[in-house]
Amino acid sequence: MAVNANQGKVAIVTGGGSGIGKAAALALLGDGWSVALAGRRAEALEQVADGSDAKGKALAVPTDVTDPASVKALFETAVKTWGRVDLLFNNAGMGLGGAALEDIAIDDWKRVVDTNLNGMFYCIQQAFRVMKSQQPMGGRIINNGSISAHAPRPGSIAYTATKHAVTGLTKTAALDGRKYDIAVGQIDIGNAVTELAARMAKGVPQANGEIRAEPLMDVDIVGRSVLYMANLPLEANVLFHTVMATKMPFVGRG
Repeated sequence: MAVNANQGKVAIVTGGGSGIGKAAALALLGDGWSVALAGRRAEALEQVADGSDAKGKALAVPTDVTDPASVKALFETAVKTWGRVDLLFNNAGMGLGGAALEDIAIDDWKRVVDTNLNGMFYCIQQAFRVMKSQQPMGGRIINNGSISAHAPRPGSIAYTATKHAVTGLTKTAALDGRKYDIAVGQIDIGNAVTELAARMAKGVPQANGEIRAEPLMDVDIVGRSVLYMANLPLEANVLFHTVMATKMPFVGRG
């Protein structure tokens, strides 16, 4: 029987209990990876772990990415369980659902920044500490940027600002990771079918003020995209990968 090349490969997926994180975790598990599923909701993580066909390779690790100690414990659990970390899919994030800029509560602004920016940094920092110290040295980090890392939607200032900042994290970490054989890239996703994006099919504000329904794509396509990036040899890196519903109104004037 052929041995899967990814037998022994270890991934951490944040926001792994639903949506894009779930799709990526299932794609990795299906390809032979061991996966630590991180997120706030223990029950959702357990459901993903129990629902996969890779028995014993999925581990639910309740984690609050806004808490550096919780992130550290996540990586320590993965290393204690499997001995190393080969991949971080830095996916956990949130938005405010189209709030008007002038009405955003300061605490809500800080909550988005703490999750989408600070939390992503805490995970990158722990990944660097583990990956530079393990043997063989190195690994890969994939940050979830979003189409909003390039262009905003109306009423999305907190989400868009943090996703633009993720691009800065990606570029700098990619540079700083070279000496440790850590490849850092970013996946920018447009209109995958998840609970957060379901409203796109009903109609969302456009740049010209209209409300229009937008095309969506299967979230499993995103999972396959993450798997493609994850399976590259460390001598190669996809710095930016955009995967989007073909007909969504992103490319061009709107």
